[in-house]
Amino acid sequence: MAHHYSGPDVGFPRGDARLDITDLFAFAKPGDASRSIVIMDVHPSFSLIPREPTTREPFAPEALYELRVDTNGDLVADIAYRMRFSHGGDSGMVATVRRATGASAAGMSEEGDVIVQSAPVSMGSRAQITDASGCRFFAGWRSDPFFFDVLGVINKMQVTGDDYFADKNVCSIAFELPNSIFDSGGGAGVNLWSRTLVQQNGGGGGWVQADRGARPNQTPFLAGDGADREAYLAGEPAQDERFVANFAHALEHTGGYEPQRALAVAGSLLPDVLPYDPRRPAAYPNGRALTDDVSDVFLSLFTDGKVRGDNVGPHTDLLNEFPYVGAPHSAN
Repeated sequence: MAHHYSGPDVGFPRGDARLDITDLFAFAKPGDASRSIVIMDVHPSFSLIPREPTTREPFAPEALYELRVDTNGDLVADIAYRMRFSHGGDSGMVATVRRATGASAAGMSEEGDVIVQSAPVSMGSRAQITDASGCRFFAGWRSDPFFFDVLGVINKMQVTGDDYFADKNVCSIAFELPNSIFDSGGGAGVNLWSRTLVQQNGGGGGWVQADRGARPNQTPFLAGDGADREAYLAGEPAQDERFVANFAHALEHTGGYEPQRALAVAGSLLPDVLPYDPRRPAAYPNGRALTDDVSDVFLSLFTDGKVRGDNVGPHTDLLNEFPYVGAPHSAN
């Protein structure tokens, strides 16, 4: 289910839907190969268990939302785009975006140069876009672009072609950026991932990671439960090798993999980053387009080919211009 419901018991990290990362997309800007679109989706509008609406407040003012970029292949962030949201403005919330580099980007802090200031957060159908510092920025409610028969899959893989997310909303953070930031110097592109952080002790302590992710569906289905899941959510890609055994166990249990093959497949799914080279066509796993059927890819792998798809296709409300994700549904 992409990265929706990545917390304990098919819930949300720290019990807060606003902290839940759902999807990460990266693709070339249509009509301009010199620029790229990166979209970080968070906060599902509807929970799964129980099936009910979440809060209408799009982002948590006490949280830090980050898009992280590894430019040299060491799985440590060299660039971090850090978003904080606060109440104010005609829309009810505004965003500040900072860009950190080097050692600052690798750590947990609010440090960074301000590149977007007081950008309005979109609460309705009109997308409020901010142009600043050579980039375009959007944040707010959108139609959830993810498509998946989640109810069929969790019902013993009895897929019916019913798209649970067809009428759901999500909160998007979208960037249009020059491709120069993805130039690693070695011609291999970059690794992308996103995360949310909160402060310890109700704001009186340092930052801790609440959720993180890049590759679709892996956390809900493969990260395990309890302490294993919490360790995964708090982890860094550079240390993801320690979770290979957990992933392999899930593949053995659900997909019927033999132990050694399960370890090999699990190893291919980690680290949890999204490789992206803008010089190549964006098709998962080189970036991810909004129409990529990542769930069919995952289901086939998860079940060792026993289930090859869920008979659900891309949504038809996508836009042909920034921020590309469709206007939010009026009701959920």
